[in-house]
Amino acid sequence: VREHLRKLDTHKSMGPDGMHPRVLRELAEVIAKPLSIIFERSWRTGEVPEDWKKASVTPVFKKGKKDPGNYRPVSLTSFPGKVMERLILAIVSRHMEDKKVL
Repeated sequence: VREHLRKLDTHKSMGPDGMHPRVLRELAEVIAKPLSIIFERSWRTGEVPEDWKKASVTPVFKKGKKDPGNYRPVSLTSFPGKVMERLILAIVSRHMEDKKVL
């Protein structure tokens, strides 16, 4: 968890929870253990904190006419949730490689 926090891009915008990636990165040593506990509990129970399910969605114009079909949604989500997603991806990918599934 600590390493994933240290690798956060501090130039990204914060999600709806208001947690800026720079703060999470700078506090990696302090918050890694509490986040690990939350991640483990979430893994065991299959429940994710409600705030991590929320997104701030903004329509971004692509090109062409100012038509609703020429906009794409950009979603900003919680950084702790993103860290957990990356950890799960790494674990599942490693498992699939070890089992020669990939």
